[in-house]
Amino acid sequence: MSVGEPMRTLPAGHPSLARGFASPPGTLVVLGLTGGVLVPPSATDPVTFGRNTAEVTVPLGEDDRRVSRRHGVLEHHGGRWWVRATGKVPLRLPRSRLLFTGASPVPLPPGYLPVFARGSGDREHVLEVRITDGAPDAAPAVWLRPDERLVLAMVGRSFLRRDECPRAVPVALAAARLSTLDPGGGWTPDAVAGVLDGVRARVRPGRPDAEVVSALVSGAVLVPPDLALLAPVLPPLPGEVEWMPSTWGG
Repeated sequence: MSVGEPMRTLPAGHPSLARGFASPPGTLVVLGLTGGVLVPPSATDPVTFGRNTAEVTVPLGEDDRRVSRRHGVLEHHGGRWWVRATGKVPLRLPRSRLLFTGASPVPLPPGYLPVFARGSGDREHVLEVRITDGAPDAAPAVWLRPDERLVLAMVGRSFLRRDECPRAVPVALAAARLSTLDPGGGWTPDAVAGVLDGVRARVRPGRPDAEVVSALVSGAVLVPPDLALLAPVLPPLPGEVEWMPSTWGG
């Protein structure tokens, strides 16, 4: 490292950064599915991410050739961290904003920021980024069974992607997609509706699916890395706009 303390590695399976991270204020934490790094406030070396595990700091989409070998970089200058795209496919930031290679970098806000790389077959690769504020990490108020998490990830896909105008996937379409993803799972519309009703009773009794999903995402019960449960997934939803015209850094 050029300055101060070295980076520390985080293991695969580390809890989602959406639930917080107890560390000194100003610490940068970056996490993918196979692990990540903790960058102390005194460190300023860049953090790269992409498909080539031998060339980047944090691997992302290692088994997906649509992800570039070096897809992006987090850089420190002007007293703060910035994200810059370097891959052939743009990065997607919350609210459906795209960051293209060659565009100006975008400053990272304090707190949590999921960064998305669109992969092949409608896969979503999530890089979790957090600049800590010193607060302890919080345990989710509600726990989901594996089948509940799968159903909620499918129904709440748009919310997990941090789309500009998220919407819940209708039960019939969610059942069809789950049946393709898990042919032996018995995913009829009634089965999907039953799972949703069980979660609804614990979270938002009597409220529509969108409110249930929104509450789970807001409470970091359902988190962006849960999108990995849907890979490989299916074509976009009817009418779904995958690449919004708004961009950051242009």
